[in-house]
Amino acid sequence: MEIAAQSIEGGFADPVFNAQAVFRAIMDAMARPGSVQPLPVLARPPAPLSATAGAIALALCDNDTPLWLDPALHASAAIGSWLGFHTGAPLANTPADAHFAFIATPAEMMAIDGFSQGTQDYPDRSTTLILQVADLASGAPLLLEGPGIETSATIAPAQMPRHFVEQWKQNNQRFPRGVDIILATSEGLACLPRTTRIKTMEA
Repeated sequence: MEIAAQSIEGGFADPVFNAQAVFRAIMDAMARPGSVQPLPVLARPPAPLSATAGAIALALCDNDTPLWLDPALHASAAIGSWLGFHTGAPLANTPADAHFAFIATPAEMMAIDGFSQGTQDYPDRSTTLILQVADLASGAPLLLEGPGIETSATIAPAQMPRHFVEQWKQNNQRFPRGVDIILATSEGLACLPRTTRIKTMEA
């Protein structure tokens, strides 16, 4: 019974208003890559799915958007039931089938190119990756350039995947195909759309 209660509780208190607030934060963050959009705690999903990642799932996912959960999230039956109950989204069989992928441990994440890259005709069919990171300040600093960034922006997300910058360069080269990333922290979110160029900061 405990899983049943966990599945039902913790959703948006005001589904329409809360979903709009999260969606607006994501759109603003996509339009201004590297900017941090604050987000109050609107959802309380079962751990280890974070409140911010849970709110993103509730705002973006529905029965037409298959989800992929990384091993840390997939191991929790409560998370699968919670997402199923609140979004109706099915779980994808493989990362390449997923519209959205939720990653609790980005440092152990599989390579970006294992997710759907979209097609030349339908680049929007690629996977959007939601990475749970502790913060956006304690990791290796990343220099961002590209559309929506006046000159450059800097962000330093913690626990990022190994060889992330090299993987991201390949992601840029697939344009208009490629994945987009939403970084979810306890305070809010930041986005790395596929058009953003990322370099490591030279020491």
